[in-house]
Amino acid sequence: QVQVVESGGGLVQFGGSLRLSCTASGHTYSTYAMGWFRQAPGKEREFVAAIGWSGSSTFADSVKGRFTASRDNAKNTMYLQMISLKPEDTAVYYCATSNRPWATRGAGEYDYWGQGTQVTVSS
Repeated sequence: QVQVVESGGGLVQFGGSLRLSCTASGHTYSTYAMGWFRQAPGKEREFVAAIGWSGSSTFADSVKGRFTASRDNAKNTMYLQMISLKPEDTAVYYCATSNRPWATRGAGEYDYWGQGTQVTVSS
């Protein structure tokens, strides 16, 4: 049974920073991609960032230059460093893992999801 657990959300002021963590356990495949999605109230879930097993990453245009992603395969953990946060970044952030090793943007490509962590940016 794969479990995906996010942490690190919270309340931050405009221009502030946060680091989200995502730890996965129980994967059958030894190589897998990890991704972050977010959902704001009244909006659909959207792609934020993804990182493949080799470390290659891709980001949504709205966060490029402000968010960076990294992973520690030995700890089965992915990190999302967020800087210069804006009120429009406010959302529940979900981590997901894919049985495929390459970074991908499509939510349908991910097999396991966490429960989400709230990020709130005040203006």
